[in-house]
Amino acid sequence: MKTTTLVRVASESIRKNTMRTLLTMLGIVIGVGAVIIMVAIGQGATSRIEEQVNALGTNMIVVTPGAAQRGGVSGGAQSFNRLTLDDAEKLKRESTLLSAVSPVIFTMSQIIGGSGNWRARVWGVSLDFQQIRDWPMETGEFFADADVRAMRKVAILGKTVADNLFAGTDPVGQQVQIRNVPFTVVGVLSKKGQTSTGNDQDDIVLVPYTTAQTRLAGFSFIGQILAATSSPDDIVAAQSEMKAIMRESHRLGDADDDFTIKNQNELAEAASGTAEVMSYLLAAIASVSLVVGGIGIMNIMLVSVTERTREIGIRMAIGARGSDVLTQFLVESVVISMAGGIVGVLVGTLGAFIVGQVTGWTTKTSPEAVAVAVLFSGAVGVFFGFYPARKAAALRPIQALRYE
Repeated sequence: MKTTTLVRVASESIRKNTMRTLLTMLGIVIGVGAVIIMVAIGQGATSRIEEQVNALGTNMIVVTPGAAQRGGVSGGAQSFNRLTLDDAEKLKRESTLLSAVSPVIFTMSQIIGGSGNWRARVWGVSLDFQQIRDWPMETGEFFADADVRAMRKVAILGKTVADNLFAGTDPVGQQVQIRNVPFTVVGVLSKKGQTSTGNDQDDIVLVPYTTAQTRLAGFSFIGQILAATSSPDDIVAAQSEMKAIMRESHRLGDADDDFTIKNQNELAEAASGTAEVMSYLLAAIASVSLVVGGIGIMNIMLVSVTERTREIGIRMAIGARGSDVLTQFLVESVVISMAGGIVGVLVGTLGAFIVGQVTGWTTKTSPEAVAVAVLFSGAVGVFFGFYPARKAAALRPIQALRYE
């Protein structure tokens, strides 16, 4: 039989039992729809993480304390701090590939000013911080190198801090107190949003690192060193150069590194890898619905073979071969599953959109996921429809015609 004829006969058979066909398709619709939604959520999360990591800065490299060995045991990142301002100055002075270097001194403090007080992270940084993080100003200006050298008490507010302390007013020129030390606000950073771990990047106050060390922190070690290269192609070479400079600065000799150097791409890959694993896991769980839908197709096709035994006998008696009968029932199974797959794609796409609107999550339905879902639904129809089709093809014409 021609393919067009097989599809037409299968469609007519399906229309004769519309309600049963719709109920059979329901399992496939739910399965494909669930897979599309889960994959859309996973890919949206991966895309969002990449955007957030890119928002951290341009060609950024991060040096953190740790990875020192004590008694043959690695302490891990940030377990043993030996980073100093001398390390940052040596990197800036001796590196040939770095375009910017900034030490970072971390502290938490209550910020008092404007209409109240707000607890926020206070970072002591250098002038290069703005270039490394690619963080433009909303109002005001970033502090100057002269402010750093003179240890002036100037501060730059993140958007969250500015909105909570100076709602509806421009804080530039206003006074805030950080640990009872008065600071003059010279600028407000533009909004950055959350990081991939959910931290608010705008809940921050920047001050000169010299001021932070002498007025706020009171300790000689620093939290991390941020650096940047002029080109992404220089990142790997710059990391090797930084490692050599840091080892010389710490006089490590044959000892293991007591610091960790990571670049922006490594941070993105780690975060994106976690999101992708979760996406695949969710898609695998949702795929169970497709298997259940396939079992439903097999059951209905077996019932259909039993109901149409005499019809099969008549077809064989007038010349139809077993392969024709097998193909006919197999096409019916594939048509049902493919139709369910197409409806499932529509349901899944709409469902992903609704989930994004209701929860605020980023969802992304890729054409590849849609194509795979439809093809997989067709494969389900072939796999679960083969046994009923083979059973129909194996019937003997005489026995089929006698069937009541």
